[in-house]
Amino acid sequence: MAMLWKFMRVARYSKTALPPKVRGIPVHSRHFSSSKSVPSDFAASTTCLNTVELLGKSYPQDDYSNVTEKILSKVGKNLHNKKHHPLWLIKEQVKDHFYKQYTGRRGTPLFSVYDGLSPVVTVQQNFDSLLIPQNHASRKKEDNYYLNRDHMLRAHTSAHQWDLIHSGLDAFLAVGDVYRRDTIDNTHYPVFHQMEGVRLFSCHELFSNIKDGESFQLFEQGHRTAHKQECHTMEAVRLVEFNLKQVLTKLMTHIFGDGLQVRWVDCYFPFTHPSFEMEINFQGEWLEVLGCGVMEQQLVNSAGAQDKIGWAFGLGLERLAMILYDIPDIRLFWSEDERFLKQFIVPHICQKIKFQPLSRYPPLINDISFWLPSETYSKNDFYELARTIGGDLIEKVVLLDEFTHPKVCSRIFTQAYVATPHCQIISGNTMLSPIQVQQSWSRTTDMHRDDPVHNIQDKEGQPLLPYCLPSPGEDFNAERGASYPSSY
Repeated sequence: MAMLWKFMRVARYSKTALPPKVRGIPVHSRHFSSSKSVPSDFAASTTCLNTVELLGKSYPQDDYSNVTEKILSKVGKNLHNKKHHPLWLIKEQVKDHFYKQYTGRRGTPLFSVYDGLSPVVTVQQNFDSLLIPQNHASRKKEDNYYLNRDHMLRAHTSAHQWDLIHSGLDAFLAVGDVYRRDTIDNTHYPVFHQMEGVRLFSCHELFSNIKDGESFQLFEQGHRTAHKQECHTMEAVRLVEFNLKQVLTKLMTHIFGDGLQVRWVDCYFPFTHPSFEMEINFQGEWLEVLGCGVMEQQLVNSAGAQDKIGWAFGLGLERLAMILYDIPDIRLFWSEDERFLKQFIVPHICQKIKFQPLSRYPPLINDISFWLPSETYSKNDFYELARTIGGDLIEKVVLLDEFTHPKVCSRIFTQAYVATPHCQIISGNTMLSPIQVQQSWSRTTDMHRDDPVHNIQDKEGQPLLPYCLPSPGEDFNAERGASYPSSY
């Protein structure tokens, strides 16, 4: 489902997410929201070298712990609950649509909304409850933020699905911040926001409006095919699929307007079958906006709803906001610049808004090369380092070249990074200096300038390391033959 379900794409297809344990959620509660965001300064702290204090709880660290202070500082920000923030506007539009379109017998909203659930979940909630295999690539330490081997920052809002169903809910939306180690570009950020939707049907609810509906059943003992699970009847699956696609088509039409073209792409997720991605034609371009499917009955059964069948979908709030408001860079959602935030203070949540750029300054492009520290190196390790030093000034990091020394058997990577100050004025040392990255990475990898292979040349015959790794105080060439401004 959009960015949320993309996390779960396996081999040839796409993405999704699912469940944590939220004990004691009342069935009658129609909207659970802790809009009182925990101030980031108090949300997390390191009480000692081996313990992390987060949202009032202590988590012992171990060999799996890899959450940085930069990421911990984002916990508790809850941008989706900040009034007039663009992510809040998207959330409110979706919520308003579901509240008005789908009501119960007494006229109350059919769907409950949960937008204040803790982002700290167990590995069991984030993966096991969603039927994600132990050896699945999505579990890798390189791609997630682990507090320790048992706890992590949720990688998708689907981590709450099992618990909410187990509490007795049949229809709900779960919204929250999710965390993934990922590439650096204008559409990826280590923290983003997702919405999960689930709807379960009893046999009576699904077939009540169908002629001779009492003769149909939800379940059978059959075989799994490309169109259904082994335990579902074809009639039940087709009705659930029809309802799912109808609900999501109405939602996207509500957000983007009438006349919207929609298409469905078959895909694969571990926790739904059949599964689909939804694409919309917006301004002449086909864009994927979410992922969805018929829930795996094994998951539904384990949560205590053995007599029901259901669908689930997941979407990324940033994805919709960037499309709807024409926001070019995902980093902007974290801006506290009033010039950005004031653009979204509107009298009605559905008012049309077109983002107006803030910065007059062009992007700054720099190269840096480094020896890999060990065989355990992951590209996400360098992304984390760049984000830790450069923060939101870094827009994109691209691998330009790599080299393996034939004698030493060490590899060297050349990366280019682009820094664009959308919401800041460049002055003094505001911009990230390549020397800062070089010095920090040098300390991390324990490199030395007297390395016997330090003077390796590139394909152009240019000295590689001396160019890329100057001593403190030396000029750094942004491009060969061009001196780097000393003010940076």
